[in-house]
Amino acid sequence: MHVRELQWIEPVTAMRCLARRPNLTFLDSAARHELLGRYSYLTCDPFSTYIIRDGGASCNGETLHGDPWQVLRILLAKYRQEHRLDLPPFQGGTAGFLAYDLNRTLEQLPAPAIPGLRLPQSVLHFYDVVISYDHRDDRCWIVSTGWPEQDPARRSERARRRADEFAALLASPKLPRNDSLGIPGAWHSNFSREGYMAAVQRVIDLILAGDVFQTNIAQRFSARVSPSFDPLAFYCQLRSLNPAPFAALLRYSKLTIASSSPERFLKLDGRHVETRPIKGTTARSADSEEDQRRAELLVASEKDRAENIMIVDLLRNDLSRVCTPHSVEVPALCDLESYASVHHLVSTVTGELARDQDAVTLLRACFPGGSITGAPKVRSMEIIAEIERVARDVYCGAIGFIGFNGHMDTNIAIRTVMIDGGLAAFHAGGGITAMSDPEVEYEETLAKAHRIFDAFRAETSGAS
Repeated sequence: MHVRELQWIEPVTAMRCLARRPNLTFLDSAARHELLGRYSYLTCDPFSTYIIRDGGASCNGETLHGDPWQVLRILLAKYRQEHRLDLPPFQGGTAGFLAYDLNRTLEQLPAPAIPGLRLPQSVLHFYDVVISYDHRDDRCWIVSTGWPEQDPARRSERARRRADEFAALLASPKLPRNDSLGIPGAWHSNFSREGYMAAVQRVIDLILAGDVFQTNIAQRFSARVSPSFDPLAFYCQLRSLNPAPFAALLRYSKLTIASSSPERFLKLDGRHVETRPIKGTTARSADSEEDQRRAELLVASEKDRAENIMIVDLLRNDLSRVCTPHSVEVPALCDLESYASVHHLVSTVTGELARDQDAVTLLRACFPGGSITGAPKVRSMEIIAEIERVARDVYCGAIGFIGFNGHMDTNIAIRTVMIDGGLAAFHAGGGITAMSDPEVEYEETLAKAHRIFDAFRAETSGAS
């Protein structure tokens, strides 16, 4: 491994320097926080690409047979390396997205009636070079692994050469800032207001019938964007209006995924596992006294606390499948966290990963996250497919990295926009319990969508 510390360059500036390179990945702690938003990572030009589509796997276009999760473990094992404690955790590895629809590789589930954007179930690029940032100490590095070379001498030579290439890219002229996004056309939802409220009531009826305890239901907004639309400018606008600790930008040819997620899905640090489910949301107010009142009401809400605790129990069960016995704990339950447009209740669940498990088996045991499916998880996913009808694509899947050193960090892909060709789409939803009010639940989805509409410079009244 070759490591080169750089004079500080802002991550967004560096992103513009690399913007013309293929398969740009920016894992962006846009909301700075010593524990949750300390590190950011920027990379491009992968040496390999792993894709899962319709349950089948391929690498660099070659079909690979077998369980796609096990195939991923085998590929990662080829590039195993030691972890350096003096650097941010992502020191080369695979990064990209696991779409919500990857759930059908794990359970016998119905496919949604409407296919959405027809994206792969997963795209993971293998990166030999990462520009890593430590925002606490204002330091950044080029970390170059030398993979996929297996010969030590050739690997060392490649690591230095690739570090030189990235240093030259960072010194090159950056892509000019574009302040004209190209406003999209009218927004359309897969639900009318009345239709979404009826969907919520349908879930409440299923709960009262003893079918489930809680299910997450989302509406999907979509709009056509003009040929002049600039996805990078849009992401900069989104991160400015709605900074989040687990934000991300993935730029793949025609496809852009822009996420301003506040929610961590799974972090693996050595053997230590952490997940941070969000359940319970209320819109913020510009009036400070009213904003404080809303926060206090959320903390005291019996419905929202019950919603959160149900998912905590589900995640404790998921983690217990791969963690050592009696290691799963809940160090924080229903804590208040505040973001640009909403307050959330957030819990923290931790565990110690068993010695015979790794990042991929951890993901497999917990995917997709309980906070965006429901309890019981499998029945909730069946209900989601039936009621929402349209594929979620990346929404409620995960975005992040799995390092060659075994470390991992991923988000829950909420507040996440997909721009494919000339179509932009995103979802906003919430957990439905027996105590849910359909009208309040509908308004909550609009509160969550508010800053995304703002980032597109459209009005929420454009949704129909």
